[in-house]
Amino acid sequence: MTQALPFIDLKTQYALLKQSIDARIQTVLNHAQYIMGPEVAEMERKLAEYVGVRHCVSVSSGTEALLISLMALGVGPGDEVITSPFTFAATAEVIVLVGATPVFVDIEPDTYNIDTALVEQAITHKTRAIIPVSLYGQTSDMLALQAIADRHGLPIIEDAAQSLGATHHGRRSSGLSKFGCVSFFPSKPLGCYGDGGALLTDDDRLAQIAREIRTHGQERRYWHTRIGVGGRMDTLQCAIVLAKLERFEWEIDQRIALGQQYLELLAGHNAIGLPTVRRGNTCVWAQFTVRVADREAVVSALGAKGIPTAVHYPVPLHKQPAYASLCRMGSPLPQSELAAETVLSLPFHPYLSADTQHMIAAALRDSVA
Repeated sequence: MTQALPFIDLKTQYALLKQSIDARIQTVLNHAQYIMGPEVAEMERKLAEYVGVRHCVSVSSGTEALLISLMALGVGPGDEVITSPFTFAATAEVIVLVGATPVFVDIEPDTYNIDTALVEQAITHKTRAIIPVSLYGQTSDMLALQAIADRHGLPIIEDAAQSLGATHHGRRSSGLSKFGCVSFFPSKPLGCYGDGGALLTDDDRLAQIAREIRTHGQERRYWHTRIGVGGRMDTLQCAIVLAKLERFEWEIDQRIALGQQYLELLAGHNAIGLPTVRRGNTCVWAQFTVRVADREAVVSALGAKGIPTAVHYPVPLHKQPAYASLCRMGSPLPQSELAAETVLSLPFHPYLSADTQHMIAAALRDSVA
């Protein structure tokens, strides 16, 4: 193979949506309302309808969505927030930024999501919230987590950066808890062409607080009722999301089918650890991630055949220099550490052809033989 495959094929997606994307962008250029233009409210309305909640508050990134959620809930110094150490740094970063302490609970070995059975023992009188991460495209056991949270009077903030479009017992990810936080980073299931994000909630009061926080804490222009941030999502990025929403359901169906096909193509090979989709869940496969023992050798073998790979994530957060002294371990973390050493993500996107997928699967099987 003379040319490497795309890991995520945004060019093909754009070619198919070019007319709609270009028209949406041109409309913004024509009206020139680049901040809080009409596309912002339109996108918020359509995304809230899609998820099945009353409110969507668009923000400048998925990270900002998490941060604003914590700020809206009043989490701050002296508080603890339970989450997973096997995630991108943003999940813990926002906890530290509000002055609270991340409390890490280990993950399940086959879903990579927080192990619900370990959460309750990590709760203390300082716990103020739980942030499960819907990693790789499927939710944690949100029903069980909500039962725990309800017993202790705690809000749940779902880090749904990778799982928009997934369902949990028939309800959509990001509409399962007090707040759901979405990222529109370009590689996400629903991505824009820069940074963007949103938080979703059914809580009228918290939605209004979040709207004020994202605009420097303003209740109205130049009237600041709370400390806020500059966290607005710009109109152009909202316009791009609106164009992509037209094809999103089809893409989700493709993701689910392609994920199942990978599972079938790689089944029965003892040297390849496959992820599990829990009963009651659908997974949108933001990444299709397997486990291999000799990761460097596999990466090299696949790379020689023009097949790109990625590692999500190579170092768990409790071992990161910035967080090692600022966190608390709510449980031993052997599964998180093992996952960091063995996970490997394969090329995955809704436009992956059957022939290419078969070729990737065969190359992976050969590389671990």
